[in-house]
Amino acid sequence: MKIGFFEIKEEEKEFFEKNLKNYNVELHFYTETVNEINENDFDVISIFINSKIDKNVLDKFQNLKYIQTRSTGYDHIDLVECYKRGIKVSNVRGYAGPAVGEFAYGLLLEAIRKIYAAIERLKKGNTYYKDLKGMEIEGKNIGILGLGTIGLQIAKIAKGFGAKIYGFSRTKKDIYGELGINFCSLEYVLKKSDYLFIALPLTPQTKNLINKNNIKQFRGNVIINPARAEIIQKEVYENFKGIIAADVLPDWNLAKKENIIATPHMAYYTKEALFRIMQISLDNLIDFLNGKTPRFCLKEECKKDYKECK
Repeated sequence: MKIGFFEIKEEEKEFFEKNLKNYNVELHFYTETVNEINENDFDVISIFINSKIDKNVLDKFQNLKYIQTRSTGYDHIDLVECYKRGIKVSNVRGYAGPAVGEFAYGLLLEAIRKIYAAIERLKKGNTYYKDLKGMEIEGKNIGILGLGTIGLQIAKIAKGFGAKIYGFSRTKKDIYGELGINFCSLEYVLKKSDYLFIALPLTPQTKNLINKNNIKQFRGNVIINPARAEIIQKEVYENFKGIIAADVLPDWNLAKKENIIATPHMAYYTKEALFRIMQISLDNLIDFLNGKTPRFCLKEECKKDYKECK
């Protein structure tokens, strides 16, 4: 079986070579995206977020049986087209909770305490700080949209800060009560929150979930988005009067706005999280090589009756 790894780093190459050496597979490694490579006779491809899988790409891969993305997000893959062709697709889940949750609070603390501005001033010998008055987290209402791995990590940290937590999610779990999460509608979370965190995947249902209409219900003035940019409608980025701190933007030119704090999609990027990505990706691959459905197969996202993912 021929496997192509794309957007691969040296440490990933060494990891997969070591752990797949006892399997009857032929491994090929590329630093480029799948869109930049002409070779296309793979049975399996392992990609990252910059490789775009659409109908035109799939037409070239006639032998393809399985696509693995080494990411939680999968909006770079046309899942419906994969479903039509019987191609299994899996992602990596649960790896980024601590990394992204902690980073999200880094964004919040920068937004409400203006730490970077103070550091930059002091480097220039300026000790003035009277115009940098901040706000606290303790006693505030924190809203969290999405209560999966990352959302729950954000909630755990909020509890440690002494904040009150309001959460919105598709399903309710027992752990919400243990963490003191008030399970609410989207509208109620917006009305109650001083600081709003977004921890949802990008799907047709969540695209533009925060938009120019419902943002008027938000009582606070700080939005933290370590998730996909398109969950927030572009007009909100352009017109919101408070602070938006995000790990990715729909247009990087928005980073020039004074009320937007942005980082280059790096919230997940820790030593520990990167190892978890490799390990979960390996587990998925081994499942497939052993004739099993990968444990994180995107069967429901492809289509609920995806026959290849029972």
